Amino acid sequence: MKVVPLHPDSALPPPPTHIAIIMDGNGRWANARGLPRTAGHKRGAESVKTAVESAFESGVSYLTLYGFSSENWKRPEAEVSDLMGLLRYYLKSEINYLHDRGVRFRVIGDRQRLAPDIVSLIDEGEKKTAANAKLTLVIALSYGGRAEITQAAIRMGEEIEKGRLNPADINEDVFSRHLFTEGIPDPDLLIRTSGEQRISNFLLWQLAYAEFIFVDTLWPDFSKEHFVEAIREYHRRDRRYGATGV
Repeated sequence: MKVVPLHPDSALPPPPTHIAIIMDGNGRWANARGLPRTAGHKRGAESVKTAVESAFESGVSYLTLYGFSSENWKRPEAEVSDLMGLLRYYLKSEINYLHDRGVRFRVIGDRQRLAPDIVSLIDEGEKKTAANAKLTLVIALSYGGRAEITQAAIRMGEEIEKGRLNPADINEDVFSRHLFTEGIPDPDLLIRTSGEQRISNFLLWQLAYAEFIFVDTLWPDFSKEHFVEAIREYHRRDRRYGATGV
């Protein structure tokens, strides 16, 4: 991807309302430098802050980051432990920063697999920032798209059993309200770093009409310039939602 300098551009249309990012390449970044994978994750955490600042400055309303997938639990125990330690650290150190910037913090995923103290920190962060409206930062933790859809189906089935939901009333809007992302608009743009070109079980329902942009840069090297260029590329796309042919 060609990178252009970051600067205000009044000629650009309004930014995407919602950008989602698959943050890929921390391990490869560390391996290329002869460093432990933990070093890549730490550097990647700094890129999270860069992405938040970029979204804030660009006028994006929602930013969703794929932080830890349900499949990531299969990684070596030491690496998972290091990742959970980093998560604890940033939940303690960055919530006040987000709050002061007017950012709302939300987490989606299976919290039952997370340690109780991490769940408490998440709950506290969500409660503290609930009234903020300048940007909503959504972190997907212990998240899998198939599991999310399965849980939505289970929840609707339970409501049907209790007489709270008529099967004939189920449509896409009803289904969406049973997902982790209830109340959050679907992403307009998905960015994946590191050159990989797949969505890896991320937001399977919500990405139905998103534009996909794949960036060769590894996540720890992702910059504001990359973020802005992705938005520029998004504006060059012709989004028809299947309404017209070629």
